[in-house]
Amino acid sequence: MRSYRRGDYIHTDTDHFAVIRQGNIAFERVPVDGSSKMADDLMESIEPFNFSDAVDFRTAYLSGYVADRYDVNEEESRTRANERIKTGTEDAFRRTVVGYTAVKTENSSVKLSGGHARYALYPVWILNTTWQDQKFTFAMNGQTGKFVGDLPLDKKAYVKWLLLIAAASAVGLFALLTLLSLL
Repeated sequence: MRSYRRGDYIHTDTDHFAVIRQGNIAFERVPVDGSSKMADDLMESIEPFNFSDAVDFRTAYLSGYVADRYDVNEEESRTRANERIKTGTEDAFRRTVVGYTAVKTENSSVKLSGGHARYALYPVWILNTTWQDQKFTFAMNGQTGKFVGDLPLDKKAYVKWLLLIAAASAVGLFALLTLLSLL
C-alpha cells in the first residue's frame, strides 16, 4: 500500500493478490460438549485435555459427585465437531499467509472424511453461583486446572476506582506540568 498527496487529495494505491492455499490437516479427538445445558464456548475454553492420561470409565468414579448424562445425539455432536474442524483448518491456512496488511478469505472448501463419534467423560468441575440476582457459571479442567468463567463486576466499586485513578492521574499530571513550567 502506498499513499501520496496530490493537491488537496491524498491518494492511496492498494495492490491485491490472489493467494491460494491447499493441503491436508489431520484432526484427532475433537471434543464436543455432550450437554445442551452447558454453553459450548465455556466447555471449549477449558481445553485441551490430555488424552494420554485417559482411562476406561467406571461408574465408581462418579461416587459422591453429581453428573448429568449426555443429551446431545451423535449427529449433532458430529456436526459441531465438523464446524470446529472447518474453522480450525481455515485458521491454520490463514496463518500461513504472511507479509500482507490484510487477508480476506473469498472461498473455502474443506472436505472431511473418516470421522466418527465416541462418547467420553472428561474431568470438568462446574461451579454455579448467584450474585446480585445474576447467575454465574465457572468451569475448570480437572487435568490442567484451567479455570474460566465470567466474574461478577461491582459497578459501583468499578466507577469509584476509575474516578479515583483518574483524579490521581490528573493531580499528578498537573503537578508535573507546574514543575516543568517553573524550569
